[in-house]
Amino acid sequence: MPQISMTVNGKSASGEVEGRTLLVEFLRESLRLTGTHVGCDTSQCGACTVHVNGMQVKACTMFAAEADGAEVTTIEGIAKGDELSAVQQAFQDHHGLQCGFCTPGMIMAAESLLKVNAKPSEAEIREHLHGNICRCTGYHNIVKAIMAASGQDVSALTPAE
Repeated sequence: MPQISMTVNGKSASGEVEGRTLLVEFLRESLRLTGTHVGCDTSQCGACTVHVNGMQVKACTMFAAEADGAEVTTIEGIAKGDELSAVQQAFQDHHGLQCGFCTPGMIMAAESLLKVNAKPSEAEIREHLHGNICRCTGYHNIVKAIMAASGQDVSALTPAE
C-alpha cells in the first residue's frame, strides 16, 4: 500500500492507504478527525466538506492519495485554540444548527465563501451553499449566521414565507 503524507490542520500526518481510500475515510478512520461527516456517499450533501490547499472540496469525492503533499483543513482546524472562528461563533449565536450533522460542512463552505466574498448577499450565500444539505433548519439561521460572521446587519433578514 502506498504511503501518503500531508499537513492536516497545521500538523504533519501520514499513513498507508489503499488506492481506493477516500480522503474522508483517511481523515475519520486513520487520523480520528471525526468532525468531517459522511452523509450521503454521493457528494450531494456537503457534510464532508474540507479545504485542500485552500480550496473547498468534498472529501467523499477525493482519494486520500490525491491529497498527498497537500495542506488539508478540517472543521477541527478552524478554531484558534479555545476561540471559535467568526463563522463558528455566528452559527452558535444565531442558532445556525440543530442536530449538527451538516454543520461542519456548512461552516467549511461558509469559511470558503467569506475568503472570496467578504460581504456576500443573501442570494450569494444561498447559491454558494447549494451543494450542502441541511434537513433540520430550513437554512434561514444558517444564512443569518454567515451574514453576521461577515459583519453585516442581520436584523432586517426575515424568514422566507
